[in-house]
Amino acid sequence: MESKILQEWKSQGKIFPYRDNDIFYRDQGKGEVLVCIHGFPTSSWDWSRMWPDLIKRFRVIAVDMIGFGYSAKPVGYNYSCVDQANLHEVLLARLNIKKYHILAHDYGDSVAQELLARYKERRAKQQVGLEIGSICFLNGGLFPETHRPRPIQKLLLSPIGPLLSRLMNERLFRHSLSAVFAPGHQPSEEELSDFWNLVKNNNGKRVIHKLMQYIPERLTRRSRWVGVMVQTAIPARLINGRLDPISGKHMADRYRELVPEADVVSLEGVGHYPQVESPGKVLRAYLDFMRPILNT
Repeated sequence: MESKILQEWKSQGKIFPYRDNDIFYRDQGKGEVLVCIHGFPTSSWDWSRMWPDLIKRFRVIAVDMIGFGYSAKPVGYNYSCVDQANLHEVLLARLNIKKYHILAHDYGDSVAQELLARYKERRAKQQVGLEIGSICFLNGGLFPETHRPRPIQKLLLSPIGPLLSRLMNERLFRHSLSAVFAPGHQPSEEELSDFWNLVKNNNGKRVIHKLMQYIPERLTRRSRWVGVMVQTAIPARLINGRLDPISGKHMADRYRELVPEADVVSLEGVGHYPQVESPGKVLRAYLDFMRPILNT
């Protein structure tokens, strides 16, 4: 049973078609466009705690990417971050948006890196197209060499992945998800139930192992994605929960090592889901980053 909060989130969403599939998204607020890109295995609902404050300052768009949340989860589909970047660009073109800012997390970081690479290519060719005004990353696998996948992720990538997807249950999911939250910011029973409902919606258990292909995709595209992130002149910030066992302090250290004049905000006592665990701190860090960009 979905909570009333999650039901309300769904009721205020919209649907658009992408490759003959229905894709759920939220579009609310006024001002410059901010695209929030969620992580694995969750959905746009990850941004719900920050949503009321963000829409006071931006027109905020957040998609449930294909295979996630309330969007379609086709079984015979080649899931990839490159395709998810296509999905975002299709929606932005459909909404006649020319310029936008990015706030991304986890899996969404890789989608954002691909969008950034495309923007750089268009600029090099002097092509007119979507303009990225700024980019802010939350915890995610920005560097394959620092990403520490959970045991269940490794199993989902293995030959038993399809079987494990089918056998996935709420108890196993709750244990795995809670383990990446900081001890002081554990999700409530209701939140865990809602996260699980979003995963299993539209028979989502069938595709969990297919979504895991983003991990080898990061290795294949490391040069492209890390290269553009290191070289970009677009304003960029990393907001990092230090206690994240997947991409916490060790990933932020690598970011500082490779990115010139790295802008990093470290959040003490926060794990893998900063926007869920400590939305107020993330909001302050993000608005401080955006203030000079927007001249406000």
